[in-house]
Amino acid sequence: MHSGLPAAIAYFSPEFGITAALPQYSGGLGILAGDHLKAASDLGVPLLGVGLLYRHGYFRQSLSREGWQQEHYPLLDPNELPLTHLCEADGRPVRVTLTLPGGRPLSARVWQAQVGRVPLLLLDSDLEENGPGERDVTDRLYGGGSEHRLRQEMLLGIGGVRAVRAYCRLTGHAEPEVFHTNEGHAGFQGLERIRELVADGADFDAAHEAVRAGTVFTTHTPVPAGIDRFDRELVARHFGDDAELPGIEAERILALGMETYPGGEPGLFNMAVMGLRLAQRANGVSSLHGRVSREMFAGLWPGFDPEEVPITSVTNGVHAPTWTAPEVARLGAGQFGHLPDGELWELRRTLRKRLVAEVRRRLYDSWRQRGAGTAELGWIDGVLDPDVLTIGFARRVPSYKRLTLMLRDRDRLTRLLLHPERPVQIVVAGKAHPADEGGKRLVQELVRFADDPRVRHRLVFLPDYGMGMAQRLYPGCDVWLNNPLRPLEACGTSGMKAALNGGLNLSVLDGWWDEWYDPDFGWAIPTADGEAVDETRRDDLEAAALYDLLERRVAPCFYDRGPEGLPGRWIGMVRRTLTTLGPRVLADRMVREYVDRLYVPAARSHRALDPSAAAGLATWKARLRAAWPGVAVDHVEAQPTPPSPGGAAELGSVLSLRVWVRLGGLDPADVAVQVVAGRVDDADRITDATHVPLAPASDPDAEGRLRYEGTLALDRTGPFGYTVRVLPVHRLLAHPAEAGLIAVPSRTTSEAAGVLMR
Repeated sequence: MHSGLPAAIAYFSPEFGITAALPQYSGGLGILAGDHLKAASDLGVPLLGVGLLYRHGYFRQSLSREGWQQEHYPLLDPNELPLTHLCEADGRPVRVTLTLPGGRPLSARVWQAQVGRVPLLLLDSDLEENGPGERDVTDRLYGGGSEHRLRQEMLLGIGGVRAVRAYCRLTGHAEPEVFHTNEGHAGFQGLERIRELVADGADFDAAHEAVRAGTVFTTHTPVPAGIDRFDRELVARHFGDDAELPGIEAERILALGMETYPGGEPGLFNMAVMGLRLAQRANGVSSLHGRVSREMFAGLWPGFDPEEVPITSVTNGVHAPTWTAPEVARLGAGQFGHLPDGELWELRRTLRKRLVAEVRRRLYDSWRQRGAGTAELGWIDGVLDPDVLTIGFARRVPSYKRLTLMLRDRDRLTRLLLHPERPVQIVVAGKAHPADEGGKRLVQELVRFADDPRVRHRLVFLPDYGMGMAQRLYPGCDVWLNNPLRPLEACGTSGMKAALNGGLNLSVLDGWWDEWYDPDFGWAIPTADGEAVDETRRDDLEAAALYDLLERRVAPCFYDRGPEGLPGRWIGMVRRTLTTLGPRVLADRMVREYVDRLYVPAARSHRALDPSAAAGLATWKARLRAAWPGVAVDHVEAQPTPPSPGGAAELGSVLSLRVWVRLGGLDPADVAVQVVAGRVDDADRITDATHVPLAPASDPDAEGRLRYEGTLALDRTGPFGYTVRVLPVHRLLAHPAEAGLIAVPSRTTSEAAGVLMR
């Protein structure tokens, strides 16, 4: 791996999907976290996972006779799971303790799972010494009300750091140089690290800078409603002298999470906002999600265009050994380019046949749970056909994923399922959150359709979707369907797992598919984006587009057989998916990107911000913020060469710029003065911008202004514009927008800065 690798990286997540034998996940976030740990182990990246151990895990799902989702929370015995205690040298289990309001202790033991070479620490509050409320903090994943969730997240973040310290002390493991917060739930880990530095003598601002330098924050949420937000007073009550983090003013803690920006709700504490303010580096989980995140959180960097908001993206990946069928894994990616068509087609049929057997077994068990007698279930032996085009759809059931879009025109769907020459069969699975009544209604709607004797051999809903089912489902499906409301799918990785097994994707251009869609790998469902289309109309249009694709392109391609009885075009797409797309969707690629683009730079920043440097940076930022109201672009002069009539510059001209700037008492070394130039869109905004530095060309004049000069080459055709701006600059800033300060010309001084060419 990388020569500048951090000594260790602590990776915090509220859920981890490692194996079906350790059910500590609800969906994509946890599965992604598990794959991240496994890939880090494979690559030798020194990762240390931190999470919670939920005694009931996530719920088990069954169906009532009427098709209504029912939840069961089986009690997990940690002693029967692949876990060991983290113990002190004398054999006593390690205890991590937090203080709740009123001085009540919340204790947790630390369990350890070994994920290859990566240790995973899981905190468990189900201890006799805790009161009933405290024992239940780790009862179940994403359960309970606001206070319960807040305490879970405090235990994960604050308790998690304390567990890491204990683990490193007892095992000799290197202390983490980088802390990675996987979603806002774990954001409190930054506060505990600030507390540690304050206890060692740092002031709050210096500690904040030191913590930020070594922190990476990943957001997985493309909608504000998906972020944990807590009432300000609830958070305030949990910090202070008779609660957690004594010695740090509650107001300083609150300021990190408050939505103090246009459109924010000032009474709410936002976990993602805190995560961003506590991290010098942040990312979304696909290229499109990075763009969405920059727009969503732009209020934290006022004055900057969304493109310059310091949130990058690393597209998720999946762990091939976990998700690839043994038959596919044995061949290896290098073989698929040479495998004869007949052998590749037979491999796909073998996987489909195995899925059919698995579906029949699970469907029988489900109907028995729903109260059906054996005599009623003979029809299950005819469910699905190993020679019919098989489509998979399995994921959580929030409304934006549109589980029931396929039901929009039931007659048309029925004709697709029962087509005499080109039939289609669909396997569906997914859980609605226990508190989501709307999601449960969607599940019931689909189950009732699947119960219809006319179509039940062609469309199946399997309850209790989890890793065990998924590992059979992905390889056996010819096509993986995904139809979220664009752009609400941050990444989505189920289609990647299908692709590793030769499954083709049929998806809305959202998440990772927006980035890597190619007609060689599948099909793109057209979307009716835009505010002009209401939700009902949009669903109608996109469902019709889905049916059209299935009828006219997908099914004909699968059933179009050549002289040897093989679908040549289809096999070609399977081959290209395995050889070209497969290597892109790997978690190995994802973790390498995290190392190169985030972990190594964060470790470098962490090492550079020793206590003295952190204090210096904090002092500089305080001086900067105090002086910034006096920073201004006072006057701009522009002269094109060669001169042009009417002042309209032409392609090939050079623009000479002279700009007078007030620095408000700052030193010229504290700022950069730039020209921002590029094409101008219909709203007269500069796009595809380039940044050209201007150099100081004079001492301060009688009014204290400095003159900056430089040239700008007009090398583009079409509408073109420029403006001037002043930014803070410091060697320890990771990004020009990091300080959130910018000065641009006022309307009166910017007459010379504007559109130059049409």
